[in-house]
Amino acid sequence: SAEVRMKHRNLGMSRLSLMGLIVLAVLVGGGALLGPELLGYYRFSQAVVTMSEADIERGGAWPQLHQACMPCHGNQGDSINQLYPDLAGQPAAYIAEQMQAFASGTRANPNMSPLAATLSKDEIEQLAAYFATQPVVANTSFQANPALRDAGKDLVKQGGCIACHGPNFAGQGSFPRLAGQGFDYLVNQLQAYRDGRRADPSGTMPTITAALSDTDIEAIAQYLASHPVQIQE
Repeated sequence: SAEVRMKHRNLGMSRLSLMGLIVLAVLVGGGALLGPELLGYYRFSQAVVTMSEADIERGGAWPQLHQACMPCHGNQGDSINQLYPDLAGQPAAYIAEQMQAFASGTRANPNMSPLAATLSKDEIEQLAAYFATQPVVANTSFQANPALRDAGKDLVKQGGCIACHGPNFAGQGSFPRLAGQGFDYLVNQLQAYRDGRRADPSGTMPTITAALSDTDIEAIAQYLASHPVQIQE
């Protein structure tokens, strides 16, 4: 009868309303079993959308050339691993020169050399320009030893490092930013210059590092890795 059908219809609507309230409670309240998972999925999907939009603004849809560098050098060139250098805010001329050195074999690295060899000159310049314009952040994952940091400050002053690497060691031209770089990376590179495993066309770095002990190098790296990051305008 019409009365029975109306009762069933009202019962169905009540069930739908109840289900709607349950779903709403799960999604909004997050107290039900599936709440956190659903909320996490929603946040993840929104993050993907945001990243995609940012990629398009920075030069096109995924994948982009600079994203091949992300596993080691971090998002936008901001490395969180002390072993790998920050590329964000490095002078474009320095990045391009080092990429060309890796490609030609004048600077050797088991990861960078084969990668750089596959890049054209235009691609190298594109990467250099991209990372040079990325925001620089402090090396917050490194905690310096105060005594070594102070010793490193004196050694850096004696070496006249500011003359090439610029005010606040922010880098300039063909000279890299040292402030806020990875501690282990700085140690490795200073030792490589001292021991003849890395060349410097100007001859400056081998001369400066020749008399440095491992303790001296560690102190310098402590000071530079913890140095406030400030890019000169």
